[in-house]
Amino acid sequence: MTRVLVDLLFFTGKQGGTETVARQVYSRLAERPGWEFVGYASSELVAAGAEWFPGRLIDSGLQCDKRPQWAWGEVFGVSRAARSVGADLIHSPANFGPPRPGVPLVLTLHDMLAFKRPEFLPSKAGVLPTKLLISGAARAASHIVTDSEAARADILEITGRDAADVTVVFPGGSGVRRDVAEQPRSGLFSLGNRMPHKNFPRLLEALALLPEASRPVLTISGSHGDDPLRAVAADLGIEKWVDLRGWLTQDEVENLYRTSAAVVFPTLFEGFGLPVLEGMERGCPVICSDIPVLREVGGDAVRYFDPLDPADIARQIERTLADPAARATMVEDGRERAGLFTWDATAEGMLEAFGRVTR
Repeated sequence: MTRVLVDLLFFTGKQGGTETVARQVYSRLAERPGWEFVGYASSELVAAGAEWFPGRLIDSGLQCDKRPQWAWGEVFGVSRAARSVGADLIHSPANFGPPRPGVPLVLTLHDMLAFKRPEFLPSKAGVLPTKLLISGAARAASHIVTDSEAARADILEITGRDAADVTVVFPGGSGVRRDVAEQPRSGLFSLGNRMPHKNFPRLLEALALLPEASRPVLTISGSHGDDPLRAVAADLGIEKWVDLRGWLTQDEVENLYRTSAAVVFPTLFEGFGLPVLEGMERGCPVICSDIPVLREVGGDAVRYFDPLDPADIARQIERTLADPAARATMVEDGRERAGLFTWDATAEGMLEAFGRVTR
């Protein structure tokens, strides 16, 4: 029996894509012969509940939202917890991990945003600590897993690790399939946190360029607390066309995928791009940034725009909404493309990475 200590310190129940990947993978690893999983969790995650985790949780007593506590836990707490439970392996699934793990460490490194585009981090003061924490974990890792070939290239460039040390394990889709004629669709849906690289102000600028008579309502989810986009929409005079929903439950997100005419994803930088995949598999046309990683996900099934050009974003939105036949083709192509990505395959890829360092 191989005992894995899983570093869940960064998760709170509301951490977006990185938490989605961990939740989907570990919900598929229950009762796998030869594997036992123990989670070392933040106090927020313990309070929120993690029914998806296939083992017992240890409450670290540390709060992710109190960053000095969380950083201490990554540097010292995870390795101590691994020793205390007799772990054979540590998995750190959210970019950060112990610099001296004491046992083999598999690090899931979703992207190298702090190194490639540090200006996109929410705090300048956080850039150096973030780089130091990621660098320490990347050096210590016995193996690194990442989400895309674009992210892998960045990791190899920045860390200097051998190519054999970094494996791509694509995230998957939920398997949700929606009928094209399920119900009338209207409006646009976009989702993500409010970090600068998500590029929502330019999306709002694009919305303002559309004629009022045909301007769709844009719903944006993913904010915590006061939404900084509210002031942007007010300055542009488009408040009545912008619905800022904040953090939504999964059922609420599913309803928006089901009822929206298109998903718009204006990001400037990603490790993968789950909203593109999620939109395709739910029968919702996807319009997104023309960056290499999203080409890996969307292929020829989605419509692309220059994310730095609000006029081009507006043009692609207008073209898509005005052409029902094109939308129907995008739905069918997207559904086929999404079938290439499954969470079962993601879970198997993670087990292969674990086996690589414990054999």
